[in-house]
Amino acid sequence: FQGIVITPLLLLLFLGSSSSVPFTSIFSQLFMTVVVPLVIGQIVRRYIKDWLERKKPPFGAISSCVLLMIIYTTFCDTFANPNIDLDKFSLIIIVFIIFSVQMSFMFLTFLFSTRNNSSFTPADTVAIIFCSTHKSLTLGIPMLKIVFAGYEHLSLISVPLLIYHPAQILLGSLLVPTIKSWMVSRQKALKLTRQPKAPVKV
Repeated sequence: FQGIVITPLLLLLFLGSSSSVPFTSIFSQLFMTVVVPLVIGQIVRRYIKDWLERKKPPFGAISSCVLLMIIYTTFCDTFANPNIDLDKFSLIIIVFIIFSVQMSFMFLTFLFSTRNNSSFTPADTVAIIFCSTHKSLTLGIPMLKIVFAGYEHLSLISVPLLIYHPAQILLGSLLVPTIKSWMVSRQKALKLTRQPKAPVKV
């Protein structure tokens, strides 16, 4: 939700009010593309929740297929563009920067959620690490297409997002065993510290 507001404001800050970017149109399109479907979905869910629990439609598989199609079509639109000017060295640098940024975000959220005065449980920490640092193409690509509509280098500026999405999946799958073992050991340690000590008989 913050991105819907912050993104156009950042454009206004960096491009200036003299720019021809239609900020009102950007706000309205982002609202219609992101907020309205979410609100409608939450309202409809309240009325058909019981039916959904009985029938259990395969929404998980449907959403995965839709996400796969979005990634596929975005890759096609990006690299089918003959005007894209991206050499191999630049691509390697982008991949390195994105992996570094992703790792830095995960490390910072880990430090934040495990600080001494934090009330987060180990399970909370795991949720924070993955949920707060992972972003989806389903929001990023529509936002790019709305904000930079008609921009000739749209394919080029979507490359970091195309790399970020697979990078977070790869890093997540690699870090899951380590994070899981940390969470289990941390939970066991907390249980031991919370157990009442047996009275010492004299």
